[in-house]
Amino acid sequence: MNRCLSTLKPLEEEGYSAAALRRLSDRRKFPARVDFTRGDIIDIRTQTVDRMSISGVQEKISLRLERGKLEPVAEGGQYILKPAPTQRLPRFEEDVPANEHLTMQIAEQVFGIDTAANTCIRLADDALAYVTRRFDRTPEGIRIAQEDFCQLMNRSPDTQGRHYKYDASYEELAASLRSYCPAYAIESEKLFRRIVFNYVVANGDAHLKNFSLRPTDLGDYVLTPAYDLICTKLHLPRESRLALELFGGDEIPEGVETHGFPTGADFIEFGRRMGLSAERAATTVDQFCGRREEAGALVDRSFLSDEAKEHYHQILADRRRAMGIR
Repeated sequence: MNRCLSTLKPLEEEGYSAAALRRLSDRRKFPARVDFTRGDIIDIRTQTVDRMSISGVQEKISLRLERGKLEPVAEGGQYILKPAPTQRLPRFEEDVPANEHLTMQIAEQVFGIDTAANTCIRLADDALAYVTRRFDRTPEGIRIAQEDFCQLMNRSPDTQGRHYKYDASYEELAASLRSYCPAYAIESEKLFRRIVFNYVVANGDAHLKNFSLRPTDLGDYVLTPAYDLICTKLHLPRESRLALELFGGDEIPEGVETHGFPTGADFIEFGRRMGLSAERAATTVDQFCGRREEAGALVDRSFLSDEAKEHYHQILADRRRAMGIR
C-alpha cells in the first residue's frame, strides 16, 4: 500500500502529499529516504553528542534540510530523527517510530490537536525512522525561546532527584499554566484536551517536560504544539496509566478507588477544577471516546506491524471503555 509518509493518505507511490510538504518543509523538496543506516546513527551521535542539546535516552540526531537532503548536524538543526531503539523492550521495539508517528497523526487529524510537523522516513537499510520538525527553531536554525513545565515549576534532578519529571500532578501543572498564561481560559482547554488524549491513547509518559510554553508576538505565553505523543502501553504492557497523578496531594480519584483506574467521571471532575464547566468537560471526554472509525482507519493505514496494529486497536477500545464510565 503506497501512502504519504506523513499523513498516511493513499498515493500512487510512497512519498509526500502537497499538504505534508507544506508542513514539513514549506513546500521545499523533502526526501523520502536518508543515506545513512540505524547503525550509522550511533556513530553520528558519538561525533555530535557533546554539542547537541536533545535530551532523552532514545537515539536521536539533529538534521538540516540542505538541497533536498537531510544532513546530520551538531548545531543549527531543523529536524529531529528517531530510529527504533537499540535497547530491548517487552514488545514491538521495531514499531516505536511508527507508533509515535501514528499517535501524532491521530492527535492532529482526528482530534484537531496542534502538533509538531512529523513524518516517517526510510533509512538507507530500509528501516523506518520518525522525523519531527523543530518548532523551537527558525528556518535558519536559530533557537526560539520556550520553557517546559519542569523549568516553569522549578523541578530538576538537584531538587527532586532522578524522577523529577514526574514530581507533580496534572492539577498542579494546570495551576502553573494559570499563573503564566493571561489567556488561561483558552490554553486550559487545550491542556485539558491533551491530557485526556494522552490517557485515551495510553501514553503513560506524558510528564512535565512534555508540556511547554512559548511567547507570542505580543509577549504573552501559550502552549507549544504537542510533541512526544506515543502509545507507551503498546511496548510496555505494565506502564502506569498516567505519568502524573490527576489530583494534587494524596487525593485518589473516585474511579481509581472504585474500579482501579481513572474513569471519564474523574476527568470531568479534573476539567471542572481547571475551570471548565462540567458540561464542557463532559463534551470533550465524549469526543475522545468517539471518532472510532477515523482513528481506526489511521491505525490500519499506519506503518505498524499487523500484530502491533491489533494491539493498538485493543488499547484504544480499553481506554474508551474506561472513559465511558461516569
